[in-house]
Amino acid sequence: MRVVLAEDLFLLRQGIIQLLEAYDCEVVAAVDNGADLGRAIAEHRPDVAVVDVRLPPTFTTEGLQAALLARRERPGLPILVLSQHVEQMYARELLADGTGGIGYLLKDSVLDDRQFIDAVRRVAAGGMAMDPTVVAQLMTSHSRDEPLAALTARERTVLELMAEGCSNTAIAQRLTVTEGAAAKHISNIFSKLMLPPSSDNNRRVLAVLAYLNA
Repeated sequence: MRVVLAEDLFLLRQGIIQLLEAYDCEVVAAVDNGADLGRAIAEHRPDVAVVDVRLPPTFTTEGLQAALLARRERPGLPILVLSQHVEQMYARELLADGTGGIGYLLKDSVLDDRQFIDAVRRVAAGGMAMDPTVVAQLMTSHSRDEPLAALTARERTVLELMAEGCSNTAIAQRLTVTEGAAAKHISNIFSKLMLPPSSDNNRRVLAVLAYLNA
């Protein structure tokens, strides 16, 4: 798996490089600013870009803005945002197109290497990996219009867990139900959100995007 990394802090950047390489990922470029991120993605066409939100020169939203631009130029580019901050407006815009893998992790919430690597791989494969805190903030003060209003409380909970990237097995364990029951809830969600049959991975992403962008 080929990775482009954007992180301005030298020690953290080097640490992430070593972690990725320890799990057989090839870091084809590691940059510390948004302009270089765009150029690296265009040159190397990575399997996934791991991007900090706040990069030089203003340390506001350069990373997310560069990721958005790169995704417009290369639709479906898998992007994993790794930050200490939740930038709601740009995060929603990144989620809005509904194509390609997407993830948003808070640095303080990454507690072990396998959690991080699993998120990178999931996003690279076209899936979703969202920190629960990010999900909660993106949902704040947003109404739930039809057909989302048709979801039951349990189905909403299942959809939140899907947003976190939980598999059917993980959802069943978290809710203390059988995998069959979890699969039934997910099938009901797809039906209520009027998502046509396609790959389960794609429908999961579309369902979560519909939820977060409502």
